[in-house]
Amino acid sequence: MNTQTISIDFPSDIFLALNETEGEIKQRIKISLAIRLYKLQKLTIGKAAQVAGLSRLQFETILSENEIPISNITIDDVISDTEKLK
Repeated sequence: MNTQTISIDFPSDIFLALNETEGEIKQRIKISLAIRLYKLQKLTIGKAAQVAGLSRLQFETILSENEIPISNITIDDVISDTEKLK
């Protein structure tokens, strides 16, 4: 998998204020971006998991912990599909 690097500049006191390492903040940003892109339906759950640097199961667990549905299927979709089976 090819990757590209994006740099973001933060004031150095942010790390102290958050009491987190650079690596922890980097991971938090990746997960937050992945969740946002998934919620906007810009990425599939699998691609969002890749952005977050997590397995799909790990990403689904984070979505669940944040009460974000792992499926965009509506009740109307289910009814429509069952009608097609008749």
